[in-house]
Amino acid sequence: MKVLDLCCSSGHPFEGWFASESDFQQQNERGLIECPMCGDVTATRRPSAPRLNLSGAREPRDTRESKDNRDARDDEPAASNRPTPAPAIAAELQAAYLGAVRALMARTEDVGPRFAEEARRIHYGETPDRGIRGQVTAEEREALQDEGIETFSLPVPKAMEGPLQ
Repeated sequence: MKVLDLCCSSGHPFEGWFASESDFQQQNERGLIECPMCGDVTATRRPSAPRLNLSGAREPRDTRESKDNRDARDDEPAASNRPTPAPAIAAELQAAYLGAVRALMARTEDVGPRFAEEARRIHYGETPDRGIRGQVTAEEREALQDEGIETFSLPVPKAMEGPLQ
């Protein structure tokens, strides 16, 4: 099993697991690999450092450390004070976004293409107030705004459109 670091054309990093390099290439050519953030099927391979299991074998360490090395190490900031690398921040933001989307989807009713109709019924008190989500055209969204009904667009990754697991 090969674990590859991938990136979509929007720059979202993600990971893919493949049986082999040729398996990755075949799936990528057929458009089967999709970004979990935006659903883009254009995936490129990013450079990665493979993890090697060396069964705990390590190079022996020199127990005698020079005074210069100790002094230089003492001047380094503590690990908790070091800046977080950009990929780690991106992964945290991606996880937070996906968590927020999952929470929103769990707390709202999917009314699909009937969104504009249902939003109007709720706004005018014809049906009980509740959280809904669905699809509207640009014209329907503009008409809702003209009526004072606030909406917002939320891109949902294709992987999350089906049943949540």
